[in-house]
Amino acid sequence: MLKPVNRVLLALLGLGLFALGGGVLMGGLDLQRHWDFGMPGWWPFRGPDDVVLGVEGRTRWREEGWWWPTVIAVLAVLLVLLLWWLFAQRRHRLDRVVVNSEDGVAVRLDGPTLEDVIEEEAQALDGVSRAHVRLTGRRTAPSARVRLLLEPHADPARTLGRLSRETLAHARDSAGLDSLPSKVRLREARHRARRTA
Repeated sequence: MLKPVNRVLLALLGLGLFALGGGVLMGGLDLQRHWDFGMPGWWPFRGPDDVVLGVEGRTRWREEGWWWPTVIAVLAVLLVLLLWWLFAQRRHRLDRVVVNSEDGVAVRLDGPTLEDVIEEEAQALDGVSRAHVRLTGRRTAPSARVRLLLEPHADPARTLGRLSRETLAHARDSAGLDSLPSKVRLREARHRARRTA
């Protein structure tokens, strides 16, 4: 999911900067006059003597009571979104896992498929309502982050032991990995109390 979002955001940002830079360059070089074409009426930068944002544009809303709270709120939201995007880059999931086969050739396994297999096997454990697995780390040395939603009757210690001995061991052995370090988070599913008449 992160790669397409990054590509779309970078493409939109690139197109916006290209259009803005091209428009300013056309105004600065006075290409409208030299090549005999017109810019849209709302475009502020029409010639070499114009500025991108004039005095009226800079001071137009200063005296309004809503102006500064709106500017600060928009900048705060923009900062939060940029920080979220920055931290999302660090939590990338592995798209491939590289393992050495018996004949010495490196084999690439599809990361999301391996995650799905681990999730299915974890959800089949007694007492597990839902499982979510994410592979992180390096392609040659992956690690797993597992989140389990446990049923109210589940024994957390027993479930964790079976997950380690069976599910994660199967994934490690079937992928031909030397080790598969894992972090497991357990959470109990909430259930509503039953009413009796």
